[in-house]
Amino acid sequence: MIGVRFRAQGRDVAGGLDCVGLVWAAYAAAGRALPVPDSYPLRGWDRARVEAALAVAGFGPAHGRYEGDVALIGFRGEQFHLGLIGPTSLVHAHAGLRRVVETPLDAAMREAAVWRLSASRAAGGEA
Repeated sequence: MIGVRFRAQGRDVAGGLDCVGLVWAAYAAAGRALPVPDSYPLRGWDRARVEAALAVAGFGPAHGRYEGDVALIGFRGEQFHLGLIGPTSLVHAHAGLRRVVETPLDAAMREAAVWRLSASRAAGGEA
């Protein structure tokens, strides 16, 4: 999905993706359909709401990092960002560059909270 255009609230590859849409589309491409949040602002959600949305989709906090885990990066001003962890990089929808990119893991990404799809959801069951 690297190179797909950025679109706020974008949830499909053809129309464009934001960070939430990228995570959901990547898991769907891997055969893991997840319930999509109805709507969400680009800014202003507190961390508890972001984490609750991840939990509803079947993710839980994880220790360590594995390829395919979701990074939850917190920025100033109650702005949160999701990305997919790779071996030495993060794949994420970059609003400034207007596309999905792969970037090296920087300090903010290394300090990000890591969320992993629960075993029951990963196996195709309900979380």
